[in-house]
Amino acid sequence: MTINDLRTTSRQRSYGPVVEISRRRALALFAGGAAVAAGGLGAAWRELRPAPGPGPDAMPTSSPGALAGGTFASRACGREVAWQLALPPGASERTGLPVALVLHGRGGDVSAAFAQLHLDGFLAEVVTAGTPPFALASVDGGDHSYWHRRATGEDPQAMLLEEYLPLLASRGLRTERFGAFGWSMGGYGALLLAQTLAQSGGPQRVAAVAASSPALWSRARDTADGAFDDAKDFAAHDVVGHPQQLAGVPVRLACGDDDPFAPVTHAFAPTVPDLAGTDFGPGSHTRGYWRATAAGQLRFLGEALAGV
Repeated sequence: MTINDLRTTSRQRSYGPVVEISRRRALALFAGGAAVAAGGLGAAWRELRPAPGPGPDAMPTSSPGALAGGTFASRACGREVAWQLALPPGASERTGLPVALVLHGRGGDVSAAFAQLHLDGFLAEVVTAGTPPFALASVDGGDHSYWHRRATGEDPQAMLLEEYLPLLASRGLRTERFGAFGWSMGGYGALLLAQTLAQSGGPQRVAAVAASSPALWSRARDTADGAFDDAKDFAAHDVVGHPQQLAGVPVRLACGDDDPFAPVTHAFAPTVPDLAGTDFGPGSHTRGYWRATAAGQLRFLGEALAGV
């Protein structure tokens, strides 16, 4: 596995080959689009580009900590996969922090978590305020993979479990149990990951799930174009129809009242066995809403990961 390490200046001692670049440059290298699929219940689905809109918004008030990044050759995805790792201020990878995987939405990429949603700044904010420290690990799951194995052979879920988590462990992070955080397509992917591991029969490795505006459907015919290969693929990866598979995993759901996914998400919430909380209220399927609810999601994950 080849890792090209990109690290911010004035950071802790590096492990492996390093190219010293500025934080701004590191973000720019991974910048990309962030269109997501959404639509109304019972209506034709369309592509929505998340952008400032009606409802809440927020920006972090704290300066972020170290940001590292690179690429690795993924057999599961059949391509080079980009990753980024954000630490709270003053922390280094070799201190054995727990980690939460960050799964982006449709049309997004590895940069969305930090260049667009500024989750590294919100991480700094909540940790400074007393949340137990942890790391955020973003990775490129593909434009519309919906974080599961597709007919093409691409398997971003296997990439997470068999390639990315071992990479993070090799850098000194705790990965035996981890958190999962995502929005839109990534919110669905985070829930699906916990369900998949529950079906494996082994110990549940997902310590907690924070899903924002998860792309959830109750029927195959309502799904966004390209989200699933066919109705059989939808049935095999149906999150809403199998909430019992989340038993033992604390879940927090955030979804704005005007979000196209609100009807299904709000109906799904009371069926989740270990629902830890919800953040429902004003907001739509926008980056502004995801930023406004980010601090609450990260506080939840930090507390859940404190005991792993």
